[in-house]
Amino acid sequence: MKKRCSGILMPVSSLPGGYGIGSMGQAARDFVDFLVLAGQSVWQILPVGPTSYGDSPYQSCSAFAGNPYFIDLDQLAADGLLKPEDYAKENWGTNPNYCDYALLYQKRYKVLRKAYAAFLQQRPVPGYDTPYSDDWYRFTFLSDAWLPDYCLYMAIKEENKMCDWQTWPAPLRLRDPKALEEFRTGHADELGFWAFVQYEFAKQWQALKAYANSKGIKIMGDIPIYVAADSADAWAGRELFEMDSEGHPRRVAGCPPDYFAEDGQLWGNPLYDWAYHKRTNYAWWVRRVRHALSIYDILRIDHFRGFDTYWAIPAGDKNARGGKWEQGPGMDLFRALRTALGDLPIVAEDLGEIFDSVRVLLAESGFPGMKVLQFSLNGTDSLDLPHNYPAHCVAYPGTHDNNTLRGWLENETTPAQRKQAKAYFALTEQEGEITGLLRGVLASPAELAIVTMVDWLEKGSEARMNTPGNPAGNWQWRVAAKDLTPALARKIHEMSARYFRAEPLPEVEPKKEKAPAPQPKAKAADAKAEKTTAPAKKAAKSAK
Repeated sequence: MKKRCSGILMPVSSLPGGYGIGSMGQAARDFVDFLVLAGQSVWQILPVGPTSYGDSPYQSCSAFAGNPYFIDLDQLAADGLLKPEDYAKENWGTNPNYCDYALLYQKRYKVLRKAYAAFLQQRPVPGYDTPYSDDWYRFTFLSDAWLPDYCLYMAIKEENKMCDWQTWPAPLRLRDPKALEEFRTGHADELGFWAFVQYEFAKQWQALKAYANSKGIKIMGDIPIYVAADSADAWAGRELFEMDSEGHPRRVAGCPPDYFAEDGQLWGNPLYDWAYHKRTNYAWWVRRVRHALSIYDILRIDHFRGFDTYWAIPAGDKNARGGKWEQGPGMDLFRALRTALGDLPIVAEDLGEIFDSVRVLLAESGFPGMKVLQFSLNGTDSLDLPHNYPAHCVAYPGTHDNNTLRGWLENETTPAQRKQAKAYFALTEQEGEITGLLRGVLASPAELAIVTMVDWLEKGSEARMNTPGNPAGNWQWRVAAKDLTPALARKIHEMSARYFRAEPLPEVEPKKEKAPAPQPKAKAADAKAEKTTAPAKKAAKSAK
């Protein structure tokens, strides 16, 4: 991004609303309006794929599908597919500030199946020669490379009590053509349901994106470098990964011990067979990035360093310590993507242990990297201190993997670090510590500054989105609608404009005091007489 600007990181799941999780409905449009009022240019979100065990958006069962939980139920009702009583009286959780994923799994799909039944009752569509409208056929045509396999995967998974595909009966697990055809024939309605869910997601998402774009807001999406082991992509495309003939990963992904985890992080994702991808001119990656560019304006690629060198862990290891570095595809991949897709609006997540070769790859790619304030306070002239940021980067106070600024200050900094923060950022009680830290990020040379919504709200550790290495209690926080106030938007706008990341707010002209109206002469004389006789009247009253 050439022009200085700023944005807010706010997951779709964290939006307010009454049905257990944020959605693509009115609350999302209200948040877009909030961004406009706040002078922001970018809305950064987390991956929007379907979540599975652990609820992590970075462990999705599809690199292409959308999360059914994000489908707005009110919009389905407006489209005649639901009645309010189908969902409004359900118990979606006792705490509106946190997602209860267990409840969502139990209840959301029941409601969506009701919508699907109504959808089928609307066939044929009035005014069309075919049972479905043109946008249905457009969606299925454009999604043909992934939708049939995804629907089949989900239907078989449902039939097998949602177990990992590697536990399925061998004919289905190994994709025997005859077994798959028999399953398709016997479960046509179930396949239709999963296609319907993705159709509704795509329709609502594109409407939301169009609304955001019409308001001058770009959406920065997030695509994980890897896919989940239990995913339609791994089941249907085993040739893409380091897998044996039975579909078991030979090695899995993670990262070595670091600031976040002393045993490293064992993600468990199957590693790519990069030799195969090179032979196919990275066709799968071209499809994946093309799809991402159809739903996002900017792409953040998680774990960018994995394209240079990646941490390969033997399958079956209990932690990531036994892994080793392997060579990734490097610029060969990005040259293939540029040839197929043109300019790539990509932000590279280049955090963690970075080799010089990763820095070379980042420079050669031309993508902006990331800088995070929370990594800066080590008593030296750190490259992570805002005055050292290059212009071509994205500046953050913290990411979804960090504690909130308040939680970090209170629980994770040493006295020496707090002393350095106070001196470097010129923190004062009058301004507030959090505001002072955010000021430092916004004032940096970075072309784009992204602040998490939790930090603008100055929330503590209770609002932390994710703790790497901790398998439970993540991805749950939600904002309350009452917290997204015009006063907060004005504060954000003023701070962003101060550092030329937003247009200045229009000046409010001071109200002029009205001059007193001139009194008629007679009334003026009466007033003078009243003033003259007032003391005498007062004295007479006192004498009584």
